[in-house]
Amino acid sequence: MLSFQEKLDILSSFPELTRNDVSMGRVNFHFEGSLHEKKTVGYRLHPNGSGYIYAGLLKGYETDGKGYASIRDLDEKQLRELAAASIESLSAPPSGPAREPGQSRAARKRRMARTAWVSPEGDELELRSEDDLWYLYAGMNLEMAFETFEEAEEYLQEEGFQPKA
Repeated sequence: MLSFQEKLDILSSFPELTRNDVSMGRVNFHFEGSLHEKKTVGYRLHPNGSGYIYAGLLKGYETDGKGYASIRDLDEKQLRELAAASIESLSAPPSGPAREPGQSRAARKRRMARTAWVSPEGDELELRSEDDLWYLYAGMNLEMAFETFEEAEEYLQEEGFQPKA
């Protein structure tokens, strides 16, 4: 198992990541170049050996409910590969509403903040971003809440809904 300092050194070696010291001696690493709402790549690295890397967009990693994979028992090569893959996954455009040429991330986020979805039967739902969550409404009634746009999109597609043109 790598030491806390070794883990910090490895993640600090990625110029794309910014170190953020948080409470109780823990450290996060943010990727400000992310094209997704998720910006935290390294999460809660702690002197006791625990810590996580965001792998929610990757295949083949066991993750928690928020998409983080434990790095407690990874060796240097595994940690570098996972961190690089996480950065790469967050660098790819989301599968949500298409980004228009020249459109800023802030403008795209505003556009994504409220989207209409329609079923083959003509039923309409509205997906809204509020307070860092995604809420699904049928008229004025709240139907569901999601942590990410991707979760909401996946649910809507599984239920047969498509973005309204």
